[in-house]
Amino acid sequence: MFAYIKGSLEMKLNNYVVIETGGIGYKIFMTDTSIDKIGDIGSIVKVHTYYYVREDNISLYGFLTNEELRMFELLLSVSGVGAKSAITILSCITPSEFAIAIISNDVAKMKKVKGVGAKTAERIILELKDKLKDYNGAEIEEKKNNKVDEEKISEAISALQVLGYNRKEILQAMEKIDTDKLEVEDIIRKGLSLLGV
Repeated sequence: MFAYIKGSLEMKLNNYVVIETGGIGYKIFMTDTSIDKIGDIGSIVKVHTYYYVREDNISLYGFLTNEELRMFELLLSVSGVGAKSAITILSCITPSEFAIAIISNDVAKMKKVKGVGAKTAERIILELKDKLKDYNGAEIEEKKNNKVDEEKISEAISALQVLGYNRKEILQAMEKIDTDKLEVEDIIRKGLSLLGV
């Protein structure tokens, strides 16, 4: 319903902010990290939003980047994960770390998140990996001699696809990155900066 809200930051509290636009103050729930980064009271801010509707709850959730929003939407699609759990997970793990954990079956990384036990971590990875299986089989169109380098790039491409970017955009960004001495996480970070984060 709302793609984003742009307006004057009126309040910053523990788990939400209030942004005024058009004479209306919108209460938007966010992670503590995002609230810290959003800006000063009175400044004009832009927040990507998710309109959350349940029988007993209608709320707005806000994100500073599209990647965070995409990760939130993916988490909500997992059975047993609600908005509060998804926000908690977002507070503890970056979108790039999340994408890597999913594509590499890293249950230990997911278990480090407060409130996520082994079963929940396994369910998140299982359900999301299944939804993203088309991405994981993707091969790299770049011509690289080093097999390890190819695997790193393939992992980075899959992670960026998890975050909602299309393959063509990602491959164009990869052409501009010197991946020789970079770890997967660094390739993803550089990819995100080139893709406009």
